[in-house]
Amino acid sequence: MTEEIIIAGFGGQGVLSMGKILAYSGIMQDMEVSWMPSYGPEMRGGTANVTVILSEEKINSPVLQEFDSAIILNQQSMDKFEESVKPGGVLLYDPNGISKHPTRTDINIYKIEAVKEAYDIGNTKAFNMIVLGAFLKIKPLVKMENVLKGLKKSLPERHHHLIPMNESAIKVGLEKVETV
Repeated sequence: MTEEIIIAGFGGQGVLSMGKILAYSGIMQDMEVSWMPSYGPEMRGGTANVTVILSEEKINSPVLQEFDSAIILNQQSMDKFEESVKPGGVLLYDPNGISKHPTRTDINIYKIEAVKEAYDIGNTKAFNMIVLGAFLKIKPLVKMENVLKGLKKSLPERHHHLIPMNESAIKVGLEKVETV
């Protein structure tokens, strides 16, 4: 099993954090892992993406042109990466801020209203964990216990008190993801 994933959106949406948590979760399961971020000089508001590869075999290269799965969080990323999903692959997106929704018929498309759900639970910073939960519902590549270990590993210790809130947000994503 090898899963090649692109996560893309604006800086500040937790794109890189989601990728890092997935990568650490894969490591906790003794998988081969690649985590390759790409972002502009802007801290927030600029575009950001991360390629994550989880595999049971050695990874030849972290540089990819096509992906098994794409998690898309803004229109620029939709425009750039929709066509890069392999036929039969998965595209997950948050429709907030997306004006041109995906149209391909040869991939599996899902959506999660993560902005709305984060607002509903009273923590907009949980947005990315809701998206991560939705992805893990579609593609249960890593066990939840390892996701929590990955979360603990990726968060600075001063933020470990937020782990239960993040776990709750992941569960919201697991429940609220929809097929398009």
